[in-house]
Amino acid sequence: MTGYQEILTDPSYAGQIITFTFPHIGNTGANLEDIETTTPAARGLVVRAELGQPSNWRAENSLDDWLQRMGLVGLSGVDTRRLTRRIRDSGAPSGVVVHAPDGIFDLPALQDTAATWPGLEGMDLAREVTCRQTYEWRETRWALGRGYGSMTAPKRHVVAIDFGAKRNILRCLAADGCRVTVVPADASAEQVLQHKPDGVFLSNGPGDPAATGIYALATIKAVIDRGVPLFGICLGHQMLALALGGKTRKLHLGHRGANHPVKDLDSGRVEITSQNHGFVVVEESLPAGVKATHRSLFDGTLEGFRVVNRPIMAVQYHPEASPGPQDSHYLFERFSALMDANRH
Repeated sequence: MTGYQEILTDPSYAGQIITFTFPHIGNTGANLEDIETTTPAARGLVVRAELGQPSNWRAENSLDDWLQRMGLVGLSGVDTRRLTRRIRDSGAPSGVVVHAPDGIFDLPALQDTAATWPGLEGMDLAREVTCRQTYEWRETRWALGRGYGSMTAPKRHVVAIDFGAKRNILRCLAADGCRVTVVPADASAEQVLQHKPDGVFLSNGPGDPAATGIYALATIKAVIDRGVPLFGICLGHQMLALALGGKTRKLHLGHRGANHPVKDLDSGRVEITSQNHGFVVVEESLPAGVKATHRSLFDGTLEGFRVVNRPIMAVQYHPEASPGPQDSHYLFERFSALMDANRH
């Protein structure tokens, strides 16, 4: 019902057409505060009802106007719950969504485009959504009546490797007292470590982790060898597992959207999480000394791990998102604690 704007601007959805099960998408409109990146990487969206006028005090324009401004194609009038069941039972199909002002479509050509799309397996999409140059991030989390804040007194310095980072992850790091330096996905170990970070963050992102790992794993392994604290989320979780010697595989059904229950194996607490991934770490492939910390209560897959006696942690889901609404924010505090302990 809400959160559609954050989903549509999440770089992890690069190359994908998004459908929503809730029939009335667009009720709360769109604004400039709720975007996760400036240029959406999703290919389009499918909804049930035609987008109407918004009714929300934070709306700056309608979702339809925002989509046109962003160049995103939308399709309404589809039974999205039936489409969801089809995806659930048979896996995500390949498709094409296009807009032709004259109403003329070359259907055979479009069908051929969909049929020949190679799929996400073996595809490196991080290069398409990563930043092109290094930059500093200081914006903190949004607060009612104040908007976004600014981190002015840093306690620690984090280098974030951008595989398609969501802005709110960077805000959460800044809100916990971290000055954040964001570097491109293909940054070398030398380029990362020259900033003398207290910790390195591996961001979320799209595509096959094994494909991105061709150029990124060497950097991650070098950071591990240096003993710098590491925290990975989503694609970063998968990349960290590969760097430690584990393996990943493609899920028949990916984990998408909110309301995914995940159990913290240490505390026994269940978190309501937001997720967006099509690949998973093969738990049995992880080496000795890597301990599972979180597990999906939907399908039992690995949702988090840490390395025993080393400052390394990762989760598959998105602790910066708010379905719980703040069930998982403690993970940023845990990463900060690892950095602080490593400095003493």
